[in-house]
Amino acid sequence: MEFDLKTIEALAPDQASLSAASKLTKRSNWPRLEKNEQQALIWGECQGSGSNPYRTVVDTGDHGYKCTCPSRKFPCKHTLALMWIAATAPASFTAAESTPEWVNDWLGRRRKTTPQPAAAKPGAETGASGKSIGEASQPDEVTAIEDAAAAERREAAQRKRAEDTRTAVAGALDELDQWIADQLRLGLSAFADASSERCRRIAARLVDMKATALAGRIDEIPARLMALRSEERPDAAIRELGKLVLLAKAWRSTPDDPELKRLVSASETRDQVLANPDAKQVDSHWEVIGEKIETRRDGLVSHSTWLLDLKCPTPQFALLLDFFPASAGRRSAAFTPGDRFDARLVFYPSRQPLRALVAERKGDVVSGAWPDFGLDTIKDPLAAHASHQDAAPWSTDCPLMLPAGAILLDERGAAWWQAAHDPQGIALPVAGTVDQTVLGLDLAATAALWNGARLDLLAAQSGFGRLDLS
Repeated sequence: MEFDLKTIEALAPDQASLSAASKLTKRSNWPRLEKNEQQALIWGECQGSGSNPYRTVVDTGDHGYKCTCPSRKFPCKHTLALMWIAATAPASFTAAESTPEWVNDWLGRRRKTTPQPAAAKPGAETGASGKSIGEASQPDEVTAIEDAAAAERREAAQRKRAEDTRTAVAGALDELDQWIADQLRLGLSAFADASSERCRRIAARLVDMKATALAGRIDEIPARLMALRSEERPDAAIRELGKLVLLAKAWRSTPDDPELKRLVSASETRDQVLANPDAKQVDSHWEVIGEKIETRRDGLVSHSTWLLDLKCPTPQFALLLDFFPASAGRRSAAFTPGDRFDARLVFYPSRQPLRALVAERKGDVVSGAWPDFGLDTIKDPLAAHASHQDAAPWSTDCPLMLPAGAILLDERGAAWWQAAHDPQGIALPVAGTVDQTVLGLDLAATAALWNGARLDLLAAQSGFGRLDLS
């Protein structure tokens, strides 16, 4: 085994991961540890938060590894713990009589980072290349056949993994339906008070069943409920759980839909989105109208950057979404609210394309007032939200461009956006606190996010110019 503590420290993504791994080795978390010295492999199972243990395998020859846990750190603490045991207590391992199927599956899919020298056959003459004369004289067709067979095996393994994931996610959604039925049976008033513990349990279960994205969404429900007044929480709980039911039904009808897969299990990579010929592309001038930075319960920080299309005659938005570990600290942002630039954006496939990637940034654009967008003709400020919900009723935050209005306070000190020159007196509640300097100002246009209960203000145009409200 080619591990020592210095090697493990070099492989650790950060000191916290190494500390967590050392703690794992001090507890009875590894019910089984095995090795295969002929293939230089070690593997084991570690009990996590779910019912199924995490499976971890390490190739000691080139330090390749794989773990089934949902951690975004590479290597994860379970992999580091397995390496730690191999370095400090190799006697803990037992020789395996056979290699498990899940280890063989990983071996068949991975590419080694260091080439393994081929052993020469006894009695065979070899040349400078290390091949025997018989091997060197074989036609190239043999190699082509072997490559084709390997590609076919990889494709078959990929199809099997996709089918296994689909089966696991379907089971996760069945458990989610049962969990929602239990919450309704127990009462939504009690759910609002105990949402943190209840959501954490079902989220951990969904992670084990490969519904990772859905688990993260459920894990954030308590924070959304606690941001509301107590009398509003039961209605908000109904709205949140109802969206989950709609999302589960939509996935069951079209499990291969890229948008639904992104919301339930895992998102596409950047390269996959950019290479998608069907992805929507928009070449325009963009303004950064605001950002939201939130620390999630899974230890990640969500950084949302909202953009406004300045050349479109109607309000069109784009979302740049990034995640990074909270332990990494605040990262320097690529954009600042108020920045304007010319760029080509590629949108993730969706019924209402919103999340995007900057495929090509061409240069900065001169600042100025927003286009008119025809806001004077808007009778219902929430019309865009209604259209968005009709297309994707499981969605949460919807960007809006509100017509002329002002930010006012009610008798309780809560902030509201009030439409100007509106005989019906349309008013929408505002989340959080508002800078006192913007209260009562005449706002020609206001960009905000509406989640069905509150407005998150992003930016506004006034007689004093652009106002940053995010």
